[in-house]
Amino acid sequence: MKIPFAVCIGVMVVASLCHAADGDAGKGAQIYQRCLACHSLEHNRSGPRHCGLFGRPAAALPDFTYSQALKSAGLTWDAVTLDRFLENPLKAVPGTKMAYAGVKNAQERADLIAYLKQATHDPAKCPEGSSR
Repeated sequence: MKIPFAVCIGVMVVASLCHAADGDAGKGAQIYQRCLACHSLEHNRSGPRHCGLFGRPAAALPDFTYSQALKSAGLTWDAVTLDRFLENPLKAVPGTKMAYAGVKNAQERADLIAYLKQATHDPAKCPEGSSR
């Protein structure tokens, strides 16, 4: 049975797109350096800390003051919501206090999300009793 050339090309395109969605946590750690002006894994700064981020409802840390927009957004942080938010925070949540233009490159976002997923699950990075 011969497989049409167009089908082969289509499979290759889909496979490459799936690969682009895979993040590299090592590269993401480098990209996270841009976030350190406002965020940290361990402590709140002008932005909230990131420890315990995955699975946490947005605006849920009791010791950080969030915008009403983020409190009302009804988001729970996962790879999908982070991707949308990091691409353009002001578009994803109009009225957010996060005054950042966003990470426009999809691969950089995937790398950053891979890093955050890995790094924010480390209980040693979270102040005791405050990971969620």
